[in-house]
Amino acid sequence: MLGITVTRGDPTPLFRQVYIRLRDLILEGRITAGERLPSTRELATVLGVSRNVVLEAYGLLTAEGYLEGRQGSGTRVAAGASLGRLGGKPPAPSRTPAWRPAHMPAGIPSGILAGHPPGNPPPPAADAPKDLIDFRSGIPAVDVFPLKKWGRLVHEVCLDAPGSLLMYDRPEGRPELRRALAGYLFRARGLMCNPNRLLITTGATQGLALVAKLLYLPDAAAVVEDPVNIGMQRIFAGAGYRFIPVPVDAHGLDTALLPADASPRFVYVTPSHQFPLGGILPVQRRIELIAYARDKDCFIVEDDYDSEFRHEGPPLSTLHSLDPERVIYAGSFSKVLAPALRLGYVILPPELMVRCRELKRYADIHTPSLDQLALARLIDDGRLERHINRMKRVYAARRRATKEALGRHFPGAHTVSGDSTGLHLVVEFPGVDFTEELLARLEQEGVRVYPVERHALEKGRHRHKVILGYGHLEPERIAAGVQRLHRGLSVT
Repeated sequence: MLGITVTRGDPTPLFRQVYIRLRDLILEGRITAGERLPSTRELATVLGVSRNVVLEAYGLLTAEGYLEGRQGSGTRVAAGASLGRLGGKPPAPSRTPAWRPAHMPAGIPSGILAGHPPGNPPPPAADAPKDLIDFRSGIPAVDVFPLKKWGRLVHEVCLDAPGSLLMYDRPEGRPELRRALAGYLFRARGLMCNPNRLLITTGATQGLALVAKLLYLPDAAAVVEDPVNIGMQRIFAGAGYRFIPVPVDAHGLDTALLPADASPRFVYVTPSHQFPLGGILPVQRRIELIAYARDKDCFIVEDDYDSEFRHEGPPLSTLHSLDPERVIYAGSFSKVLAPALRLGYVILPPELMVRCRELKRYADIHTPSLDQLALARLIDDGRLERHINRMKRVYAARRRATKEALGRHFPGAHTVSGDSTGLHLVVEFPGVDFTEELLARLEQEGVRVYPVERHALEKGRHRHKVILGYGHLEPERIAAGVQRLHRGLSVT
């Protein structure tokens, strides 16, 4: 049926095999828009798999926009999901000079370069309560990190390693980790990657900074989502880029608003879980974005910062999978394991790899070798994926505790969005303007929240929204924090 098969014994999960086969048929136009797919029961019978396998594959394809369910007419292929709209083979971007230090251009939005380093919160007010509950986003549950197991892995590496491991190493990273990581990305995300395209970095922040330097040209512009992580704004502005903000809606970057008269060096996106609003970029927009990048002869920089922790089904596939020559992919283990490990990676087209490797060499020579080998072992023996599955349960419970507490204290007076993936959600309180004065008053109540407006380039559209990061907070602290938030907002 549909000419697809699955292979038992393959390390790729059965549901992802079904997903990949169907996705490719849709992308190639061999199953066309509006065409009805077999029922999950029919396809499961033909393939000899459980119905749950097909249900999961269909669910993932629906979440990504390839399929749509119609009342009384089954599951059908959605319009606009074929790569045939893009035409022939993508040309390789040509403007890739070696990096040279950038001057600081005029026109950088006020305040971007001031303040604290990317990802670091401001210090508490001098008179803030000592037990401040901080809903900072992007912080994993380090309280359940398997520290002893990690210590044993590092100990094993030290016992087994030759003395040469203590010498300077390759800037692109240890081959053991690059090979293990390529296998993990294929199993977990369906991302096919030659290990030679992987460069190991000291966190994703370094990877994105290297890419920004690598692609820089005088008076360069970057198309970015709006709102966009303030840390990324500082990185790109510090490298010398002008910003071209494109608004975000419930489905991520609004590709209909991509600037036709611009010539950007790259488009920066967080397609699997837009930060901070949480939208998922559907395949139709992904195809439009790739078409735009091909037309403008620029790259797409895909920041996949927390997509492992999808709470409704398996992790989404990557934008990189649709055009590996055009999309630069950046990821890290800061949220999967712990920020202190400083382990990240970028996947680059071959033409950029040599230059990026040299930039890495002169940035810090290489990422620590012992940690790289320990992570490679964690991946190879399956412990990383077991850890991720455990953490998904932890974060699902903390997400549930956050939504339940909001429901108790703000019934009918709030809207939650962006919570299908990751370690934070966005809450809108209609009529509440989160000014600096209000935020200071909330800190006096013992709670810190983060306005979406701080991440916006064009101000004024998100004044009533805050980001609540729950990954690092136990349910009891979450409940207490939301109670304090209610108390602080009740006196406004």
